[in-house]
Amino acid sequence: MYKNDIQKRSQHEAVRSNGGWYYFTHQLLEVTGKDAGAFLDYVCLNSLARTGIGRAKYTTLLNESGIIIDDVIVFHIGENHYWVSTLYVKDLMAWFESNRKDYEVDWKDITPVTDMYAVQGPNSRALLNAILEEGVDDQKYFSIRDNRIGAIPVKISRSGFTGELGYEIYVASENKKAIKEKLAEAGKPLNAAQITELEVMTLTLASEKGYNLMSDIKGLSPLEVEPDVSISFDKEFIGKEALREAVKEGPRRQLLGFTVEGDGIHIRSRNWNGCGDAVMINGEIIGEVTKFTYGYTVDTCLGFALVDAAKAHVGDKVTIKQYEAVLTERIWYDKENLRPLCKA
Repeated sequence: MYKNDIQKRSQHEAVRSNGGWYYFTHQLLEVTGKDAGAFLDYVCLNSLARTGIGRAKYTTLLNESGIIIDDVIVFHIGENHYWVSTLYVKDLMAWFESNRKDYEVDWKDITPVTDMYAVQGPNSRALLNAILEEGVDDQKYFSIRDNRIGAIPVKISRSGFTGELGYEIYVASENKKAIKEKLAEAGKPLNAAQITELEVMTLTLASEKGYNLMSDIKGLSPLEVEPDVSISFDKEFIGKEALREAVKEGPRRQLLGFTVEGDGIHIRSRNWNGCGDAVMINGEIIGEVTKFTYGYTVDTCLGFALVDAAKAHVGDKVTIKQYEAVLTERIWYDKENLRPLCKA
């Protein structure tokens, strides 16, 4: 288990207390055309109509049954010009094509020519200011803008998957090595760590902050992920009528957190090839584990569980394999969300 993994703990704590940087490129779909904004508004749950140029929004995509098929970040790059960040670009393009209708819109996979470095943690702003042509002191959360590192054009997004103040550097692939060298050099006096552990990049930091992976939410209704989710019923979107009915009925399942005390804990997460370990109350299966890891900041084993909304609630004691666990809210770190939004 991760608990006694010195390298994972060290890299996790570096991001929380100081700063860390790493290469981790999501797949990017460039969407253009006269109807690009209207089309994205139709295929995405959240309204993008008020997302101005230079801003970004997290949203999910639903099928006709009102079930999540992907979650993405949409960047409004310019007039009739968007980037959609996903992990499943081929599936996304196929879905777009099947729902193109009469929209005047085009898309292109720009993943092969675009790379991304994440710079995260309390010192991320100082690290970027040391290498950028224009400082990022005034850059707002969930915004993206052009900048330069030396002679290299880059786009800087203020966002991340760690729950800390953070940024992402988007750069042409041929300049990836040069950016890495700049980050390593400027990071030394700040003691910023290069993060190499995939679990730290994608799991340990994000999980204790309550961030989802697609393996947590794929196949769920948005109401099962967030019962009080805001839904823009004043616009058209795929899955609207099914979701309206789901609101009337209420969610049958809910995605909760859980914690397990002890060491040497082995619990299987849900993945694309099978189910996670069963969650039980009094011998009855009432759900399954979708995610399990160790939270180094909160110093406990934790995870997410998809459970029967009528039979399981926050505070309940449950059994997972031979372990006793407690169901919790699905966030353990910085519940007020102050750190990603910090101005200092």
